[in-house]
Amino acid sequence: MAITLAVDCMGGDHGPSVTLPAVFEFLRHDTDCAAILVGREEVLRPQVEREGNPFGDRLSIRHASEMVGMDEAVASALRGKKDSSMRVAVDLVKDGTASAAVSAGNTGALMAVSRFVLKTLPGIDRPAICSVLPSQRGSTYVLDLGANVDCTPEHLLQFGIMGSLLVSALERKERPTVGLLNIGEEEIKGNEVVKRAAELLRATDLNFIGNVEGNDIFKGTADVVVCDGFVGNVTLKAAEGLAHMIGGALKEEFSRNIFTKLAALVAMPALKSFKQRFDPRRYNGASLLGLRGVVVKSHGSADQLAFRFALEKAAEEGRQRLPETIAARMAAVTCPRSGIPGTQGEAAPTLCD
Repeated sequence: MAITLAVDCMGGDHGPSVTLPAVFEFLRHDTDCAAILVGREEVLRPQVEREGNPFGDRLSIRHASEMVGMDEAVASALRGKKDSSMRVAVDLVKDGTASAAVSAGNTGALMAVSRFVLKTLPGIDRPAICSVLPSQRGSTYVLDLGANVDCTPEHLLQFGIMGSLLVSALERKERPTVGLLNIGEEEIKGNEVVKRAAELLRATDLNFIGNVEGNDIFKGTADVVVCDGFVGNVTLKAAEGLAHMIGGALKEEFSRNIFTKLAALVAMPALKSFKQRFDPRRYNGASLLGLRGVVVKSHGSADQLAFRFALEKAAEEGRQRLPETIAARMAAVTCPRSGIPGTQGEAAPTLCD
């Protein structure tokens, strides 16, 4: 299946200086993909011409006269900038021109624009932001990471279903394990929302393993960890801060004196392997799940390598037709005991019994 990505080239801290080289590199490696560069043509065209455009009709430009600032108010981006590079990229997904959109721009604006333009899937009340964190067993997908600060038990159930389907699609795991982030593994722990969410998750045919704690994310105890956006965002930022602290501390210790510098030379192969394994750039790209289209949010400060990984994630979600998969699964979810509204009006024994 040919995949076309609509790329918001103007978003993020670096704009075209990062997004364009990343797209060129992506197209060199993914020869079955195409890209639409969205942004100010007078800025993008000269850079494409300097590259020589060896991609032919796999690379095109869609002019957008405006751009959304990283600190711009959501209302301004949504109502006042209908020709922004972000909005036009999402519009291309809606009209079927593109399989997915990728942006490193303002997260709140991207979520608002995507939700307004694409709408949510049947059975999904709120979209969620899902990203992957490294773990001892490979990686752990965590959602929500900030889109929904206050959640109901039903929202957490929907997050669990969407996260499970995402891992199945991207990691080729038939029944990914799902854990609910809590302050303890015991069923009696947590607030009433989390307790009720656990009951709902147990009533489905998800591979739900119960409550997990924060350290389980990095142990790899579960493939998917579900939480509300407040907890998820704090967890993500804490993990990012810890990674930077460890990296800085290692560099400081190994450069302390001549002996530690020699030790660093001896340990260089292991250090390089460690850096590559836990390089946050390789985990870049958060999925906006629950929308009627694929949208991937890159970190605003992403460099060329990090942005390319976001492009690759978007392409794979497009190949797997992830929104359609989620919609089909949610259409089967109607559980009278939980009061969750389904889209078919009938109970689904495989999920609720």
